[in-house]
Amino acid sequence: MEVQDSSLKTHFEKVKDPRINRTKKHQLIDIIVIAICAIICGADGWEGMETYGKAKKEWLKSILELPNGIPSHDTFRRVFERLEPEAFSHCFIGWVQALFEASKGRVIPIDGKTIRRSHDKGIGKSAIHMVSAWCSENQLVLGQVKTEEKSNEITAIPKLLDIIDLHGGIVTIDAMGCQKNIASKIISKKGDYVLALKGNQGRLLEDVTPYFEELKIEKGNGYDFYKTVDKGHGRIETRHFWTLSDIDYLKTEYPEWTGLQSVGMVESTREVGDKKSTDRRYYILSMPCDANMFAKATRSHWSIENNLHWVLDVSFREDLSRIRSKNAPENLAILRHVVLNLIRQEKTFKRGAPQKRLRACADNDYLEKILSV
Repeated sequence: MEVQDSSLKTHFEKVKDPRINRTKKHQLIDIIVIAICAIICGADGWEGMETYGKAKKEWLKSILELPNGIPSHDTFRRVFERLEPEAFSHCFIGWVQALFEASKGRVIPIDGKTIRRSHDKGIGKSAIHMVSAWCSENQLVLGQVKTEEKSNEITAIPKLLDIIDLHGGIVTIDAMGCQKNIASKIISKKGDYVLALKGNQGRLLEDVTPYFEELKIEKGNGYDFYKTVDKGHGRIETRHFWTLSDIDYLKTEYPEWTGLQSVGMVESTREVGDKKSTDRRYYILSMPCDANMFAKATRSHWSIENNLHWVLDVSFREDLSRIRSKNAPENLAILRHVVLNLIRQEKTFKRGAPQKRLRACADNDYLEKILSV
């Protein structure tokens, strides 16, 4: 199999090997590629990687050197415990950027997920919390940063923004990430933002809310409007999206919010039988008044929950993983992101992740197709 410039091998062979020379029985890139192949085919731990490697040894020899055969499960464990996660993540991001061409207007939701069983009470270690950037159009993980607690997302998000390409993209973040320094960082990297508002920014929410209190219009007076209706499973959900760019007072009163151009509101009405409920959510935007684009951004934000976090839990059983020592949980999370990106970019077999993984396990030609994405 020919390795292209955007291939895994090209990018991940740049990772610094944490082992001393006398312990390098197996090449680091071989260990990484076997681990990726094993996870594609259903492995979720070190023993599974060794089992897969031994079962597919002859095929693996066609794409890897394997000077001393297949590594043991202890070798996989020791390497990923010691591998530097930040460097590993940078290789991942370089690979992603080579994999696809960034497009203007793409929505980049950012959100965190706790790997629940990565904690270790015996040594006082909390479960790790991975903050990820997701490209909803391309169905790709763009990058990730680890924190020890969910509350630390505020400090993790700027680090993540530093290492991914935001140019022309629209970053969406929930209310926890609605911070002045985060808005400024996004603008400095030539991106736009749609930030959810709650009561964590002083009077800002109070000052935005009145703009939308007496809405009886759809368009006009500086407002733009868009509406969607979704039906299914016995419910009807109607969403009204308003944006307004005539906000000179806010711009004057809150000059520290870099790039602020408009505000938005989503009014969601949910009907199930004879029960009806309504919810309103407010946002600040660095984009002009465009309700259609605002709707696309806010609706795409939830794709990180449905198409990333849910898939990692259901298809990859991430929340059940008991791997918790040293750097291993974070590195394994990065490997899962690699595998999910590979599976999502393979378009010829139009099935979900579980079916693609099953076919890859049984069909080496199809696995090669996934790896050559």
